[in-house]
Amino acid sequence: MLPLIISLVAGAIGGNGAAAVMKNWSLGTAGNSIVGIIGGGIGGWLLGMMGAAPDAAATAVAASGTDMGAIIGQIVVGLVGGGVLLAVVGVVKGMMAKT
Repeated sequence: MLPLIISLVAGAIGGNGAAAVMKNWSLGTAGNSIVGIIGGGIGGWLLGMMGAAPDAAATAVAASGTDMGAIIGQIVVGLVGGGVLLAVVGVVKGMMAKT
C-alpha cells in the first residue's frame, strides 16, 4: 500500500512540476494534481505489469525493513508518470481548442 501512496503523491508533484515547465499545457493546480495522481498510478501499474516495478522490491524486503532504492524508484515512477500524462492531456487539450 505504501508504494501506491508514494506513486500517487509523486505523480501529483510530477504533474504540477511539468505544468510549471510547460505553462501552455497547465490545467490549473487542481487539474494538474489530479492528472498527475492518475499518471503516477498508471506508471506504477504499468511497471508492475512488466514485472519491473520497485513495488515488487519493496514487497520483497518488507519483513526486513525499508528499502530506500525501492522507495526512490517509486518516486521516480510517480514523477515521470504524472509529468507524461499531463503532457499528453495538455497536447490533447490544445488540439481540441484549435478545432
